Amino acid sequence: MKYVIVGGVAGGASFACRLRRLDEFAEIKIYEKTGFVSYANCGLPYYISSVIKEKESLTLQTPQSLKARFNIDVFTSHEVLEIDAKTKKVLVENLLTGKKYYESYDKLILSPGSEAIKLTSNSKRIYELKTVEDSCKIKDFVTKFNVKKAVIIGGGFIGLEIAENLKERNLDVTVIEGKNHVLANLDSEMAAFVHHELRRNGVKLLINKLVTEIKEENDKVYIKYDDKVIECDLLIQAVGVKPNSTLAKSADLELEIKGAFKTDDDFETSGKDIYAIGDAIALNSLIDNSRTNIPLAGLANKEGRELASSFILNKKNEIKPLGTSILKVFSLAAASTGFSEEQLESKGMKYEKIYLCPANHASYYPGASILNIKVMFDKDTYQILGAQIVGESGVDKRIDILSLAIQAKLPIYELAKCELSYAPPFGSAKDPINMIGYIAENLKNNLVEQFYIEDIPVLKEDPNNLFIDVRTREEYSAGHIEGTINIPLDELRDRLDKIDKTKTLCLNCQSALRSYLACRILTQHGFKCKHLSGGYRIYSNYMSDLKLIEETK
Repeated sequence: MKYVIVGGVAGGASFACRLRRLDEFAEIKIYEKTGFVSYANCGLPYYISSVIKEKESLTLQTPQSLKARFNIDVFTSHEVLEIDAKTKKVLVENLLTGKKYYESYDKLILSPGSEAIKLTSNSKRIYELKTVEDSCKIKDFVTKFNVKKAVIIGGGFIGLEIAENLKERNLDVTVIEGKNHVLANLDSEMAAFVHHELRRNGVKLLINKLVTEIKEENDKVYIKYDDKVIECDLLIQAVGVKPNSTLAKSADLELEIKGAFKTDDDFETSGKDIYAIGDAIALNSLIDNSRTNIPLAGLANKEGRELASSFILNKKNEIKPLGTSILKVFSLAAASTGFSEEQLESKGMKYEKIYLCPANHASYYPGASILNIKVMFDKDTYQILGAQIVGESGVDKRIDILSLAIQAKLPIYELAKCELSYAPPFGSAKDPINMIGYIAENLKNNLVEQFYIEDIPVLKEDPNNLFIDVRTREEYSAGHIEGTINIPLDELRDRLDKIDKTKTLCLNCQSALRSYLACRILTQHGFKCKHLSGGYRIYSNYMSDLKLIEETK
């Protein structure tokens, strides 16, 4: 059997190697358009700053190593231009010589990845970051031409990673984002923590700004937005990516969402013996079975492995993604899994949400830092629908547990029972994961009622609501929600007779722990009350971010 693979990197190379491990006698050929067949896409920004010093460190396999170990024939700098499905051949061009020829196949595997969405064409001063070659060009240009000022259009993963790594080279860096916050996988109040971290490290943020014109003149690039113009020496386009499905036309292959190759559960396209994997396809979401295109290397690797297994072992394991991801932004990590609140709203799904801000490990052990956590779950079944975490340390551990909990269909309140490793440098006896379960359990048992940041304006309009801040006087003096009165938690029992029992009490503290305790005290004394989920920490961070965004208008 002869397998021809279009595209290496994650999906194609993973398929080829797994296939060889299962079938020693198959003929396997990979055609890769770039000069590198298997490289670390996610490491490309770190080569620009020299955090990864050697270009060779980005290369996972070479044509030579794949031939020697796996007997796979690899052709880099070769582009597949057309598919002739009737004769089962592909038209290939050697990009170094210009020579074109046909290659036959028994099974054709399309793994072309995604392509960058561009606002303008590349030039000496305008780049995108998709390949090792792109990374080398950017690094060489910054070094040789003593670049001082860079602008990045797009605040997604690539955009922020490039921003950080250019800042590491002491460039003046500006990020322009067209939506109301960076990182589409986060909701705005969680992205606010990332905004503050970017600003703290000297990155200028232009949020809610749509670029209307890009012009290159006199060794400068001029970017126009909102009738304003910003100039720079270097422009990086990081607007986003879309499935690279250009080969579909020649073989009349069907496409679906975002222009991805339409495939069945066996990864077969509408063309016989033509399969597709990786960033160029869509899959069924694990949560609601909707079709979703998620360009992540981990998924592409899994798809390649599963396709090879289905060919040789006749074994089928459907891959249903959650989109679990994590990003480093200077000293912070920002991670998510499942759906965001914005996605849940757009889908019309019923959900409840909780916020918490626990320490990443025992607070008495040196170096403890805060984890800002948001979790959404189904109001009826308590199945977890999505989670987001932003913090300095311990983010990866918790987001991975939550991802696994979603896959295992574990109700959120069952997280209270999770037995997790504990020692003061690593966690707490009540891990943040357990705390998520405790909060959900309290809601399930009607022990407490919540309200959210977005509810505050409406709640304030009702004269029957009384806002009480149960933090210390010092905390209250340092900043508080306008219109709240201060009754410290430890004084609450002594001042019950001074609180109007006809009012609904809207309580807040710093992280929602003390306000929960206050709710339990007051409820048992006959008061009607609820508390602000996430507390003043989430509120103040979000409101200050909104103010800074407003000031950039």
